[in-house]
Order: sequence, then structure tokens, then C-alpha cells
Amino acid sequence: MNYENILATSENGIATVTINRPTKLNALNKATIAELHDAFEALENDEKVRVIILTGSENKAFVAGADISEFANFSVSEGAELAAKGQSSLFDFVENLKTPVIAAVNGFALGGGLELAMACHFRIASDNAKMGLPEVSLGVIPGYGGTQRLPQLVGKGKAMELIMTAGMLTAEEAKASGLVNHVVPQAELLELANSIAQKIMRNSPVAIGKAIEAINANFKDGVDGYAVEIKNFGEAFGTEDFKEGTGAFLEKRKPVFTGK
Repeated sequence: MNYENILATSENGIATVTINRPTKLNALNKATIAELHDAFEALENDEKVRVIILTGSENKAFVAGADISEFANFSVSEGAELAAKGQSSLFDFVENLKTPVIAAVNGFALGGGLELAMACHFRIASDNAKMGLPEVSLGVIPGYGGTQRLPQLVGKGKAMELIMTAGMLTAEEAKASGLVNHVVPQAELLELANSIAQKIMRNSPVAIGKAIEAINANFKDGVDGYAVEIKNFGEAFGTEDFKEGTGAFLEKRKPVFTGK
């Protein structure tokens, strides 16, 4: 896959998507958002890909924010359309993928960058990473899901403080608040991401997809997460992976899952 603003590679079931605008600290513009959507869609449809790792190029930034120059002169309707399209095409899209997405936060993750990391299924960070939603310092608010996902991850009070002060968390503070799962030196970040991906790949991809859907259901208005869990639990019984997993357990061997 050839792109202008991102790099996408795949090897042994693990895909790595790298936002590659280092001169802009990997800031998100419309073109990058569109390319990310296309890349994630292609990888989701690739049966060989079992886990996706998302990171930023070089050492300074995962994504330092949105490209402010693109929307500085927008009208009210244009601003609303920007947020709506971005959420549907990328941020909500990533959150609802059946393929697990790990955000490997390798530096600044600010504004849209943190929102993108929060849309991933979980996050790990390098020890130099800093995260925040500084939009109110520009006279605007987070528009790519930040006001919703940050409270889900760190709690309402902490999210209120971070958004109101436009403050930043260090990697260790982000870990303590539950925003990221692990913090390692930058040189070890992708190694850790791949190690976690390998553990995920031992398990049933169809079951993982159903688990992602059930977990996400708990955070959707008007959706009964317990009902989704019951439905997906039952559906799992009709899969080849269920037969293989239970059969392997009873036969005391390692399962070979096919994702079907």
C-alpha cells in the first residue's frame, strides 16, 4: 500500500501503520485522515492481519494534534462537518474494528493525536510521551471524541481538569490514570507492541472481534452491553474457532485458530 502521509506494512500477521509527517510532528490533516481510513479498512479486510499497531514516525510525536491551518477560518457549519466526518471515517471506525489496534504512543499525543490513540483498543507509551487535549487554549473543544473517550478512561473529574486546563500528562501520569497500559523506553516501544500482539495472536480472532464489540457496547447510548455480550457469546458457539479451542483444550494441545 502506497500513501503520501502514512506508511503501512504487514509481516507475520502483524500490521504496522505509521503516521509519517515528521516535519509537521505527524499532525492530522484531511488527507492523512482519509489515508488512515483507507489503510485500516484494507487491513481489516485482510484475513492474514491479526493485529494492527499504530505509531508515529521518528521520536518526537505520535500525533502532535490536528493541522490547525486547515480549519482556522472555518464557519460554524464547516466546523461541525469537520468533526462529524472525522469521527465517522476514522475515530469511530477504528474503535469498532474487529481487528485489535494497539496505539504505540512514541512522543507527543495532543488534541486529535490523543483522540486517535484513545480510539484504539488500548495504548502503550514511550517514557518521553506527553498527552493532553489543549483545544480550549485555541478557543475550541475536542471534536474527534475526546470529550467522550477521555472520561471513560480516566474518570469525569480528571478529564474535566485536563480539558479545562489544557494540561498535559507525562507517560507515567497517563499510566497511573489508566490512559495507557505500559510505559517503556522509546527504543523498546515497538518491541513491546509486537510482544503483546504475539500474545493476542495465540487466541481466536473471531472471539476477539466479538469481545471488542461487546466491550464497546457498554459505552454506547441506548445499547444494552449485557445483551450484546449474551448474543456474541451464543454466536461464538457456532464458529469453527470454538470447536477448535474447546477441542484443543480437551485434547491437551495448542489450538490452531482460523478466524472462522
